[in-house]
Amino acid sequence: MILIGKFNLLKIVRKTGFGYYLDAKTGKTSDDILLPNKNALENELSIGDEVNAFIYRDSKDRVIATLKSPAAVVGEIALLKVVSRVDFGYFVDIGLERDILAPISEQKYTLEVGKYYPFYIYLDKTSRIAATTDIGRYLLEVEDKDEKYHIGAEVKGIVYGFQTNNSAMVVVDKKYTGVILSNEYFTKLKIGDELNLRVKKIYEDGKLGLTPRKTPKYERLSLEDTILDYLKCHNGFMPYNDKSSPDDIKKVFHESKNYFKNALGGLMRRNLIYQDKNGTKLIR
Repeated sequence: MILIGKFNLLKIVRKTGFGYYLDAKTGKTSDDILLPNKNALENELSIGDEVNAFIYRDSKDRVIATLKSPAAVVGEIALLKVVSRVDFGYFVDIGLERDILAPISEQKYTLEVGKYYPFYIYLDKTSRIAATTDIGRYLLEVEDKDEKYHIGAEVKGIVYGFQTNNSAMVVVDKKYTGVILSNEYFTKLKIGDELNLRVKKIYEDGKLGLTPRKTPKYERLSLEDTILDYLKCHNGFMPYNDKSSPDDIKKVFHESKNYFKNALGGLMRRNLIYQDKNGTKLIR
């Protein structure tokens, strides 16, 4: 059985001037699948060779093969570019000659042409490859036996939405469900952002609790450098100290007040700064 939207290992049974025909395994030559020359990627192919070909429908609704690798196959999630808009949806670049449709009914939020968003790839009722932004229902929970996702593990994630409390919903490694609580990030996030994250917690339902922060020690040292750079660029003084408001610290340094106070303490122990009621000064 041919799987549209996936790679299939098929044998070349005929060669023509415009390409090769692959055995569709139905016993009917009329079902053989065309692999156009341009899709063969200049490979030297012969009758009897087996090729791992991606199968899709072209603009004329014909079943076509290619040796090109798309950005994702059916059943996968990928960050893809929206390339055009039509009345019934948006077309998305999947890396093939034909873009795929993201129907209006499959859009959880407004898309913009030229921007990238995470999509789940599926087959619609007509066996055409399509895309949806409603990816949450396809995500998996981490199982206890999966040792890769332990506390402290570093992972890659893509933001695909936000909860009402501004916690960011994240797809981890294009497969698993995760969340960044609103008090764990201090820069503006948007759907489609790719992030390097650290596993902070594993919830009972298998969802990953994530943070964009490094380990506390690394985070403190990094923030110490940021504070020193800020002071050097402002004549050795800043109107912020360990009494400053959390909102001011978040706005200027994109960090929590607790991390900010720890960093100030580290710099003071190194005799690099001192604080008074007006702010913080650099010891020259």
